Amino acid sequence: MEFRRYRRIQIAEMADWEPGLDMTGVSVSEVDAAAGSPRLGDRIARNPANHDDKWLVAQDYFIANFEKL
Repeated sequence: MEFRRYRRIQIAEMADWEPGLDMTGVSVSEVDAAAGSPRLGDRIARNPANHDDKWLVAQDYFIANFEKL
């Protein structure tokens, strides 16, 4: 498998994860779950074209790859 680098060109829609948040329908990768997510600093992202498509973005990845508009 060969990985290539791509730059994102769209706007991401995300909300802060908070304790007690209903995680029903939110995908959390096995790697993130093993690292203790969801936890404070993580974000919940959603597909702008399909608001039912949601996934967790770990804090470290978010900080390294996103900035607020």
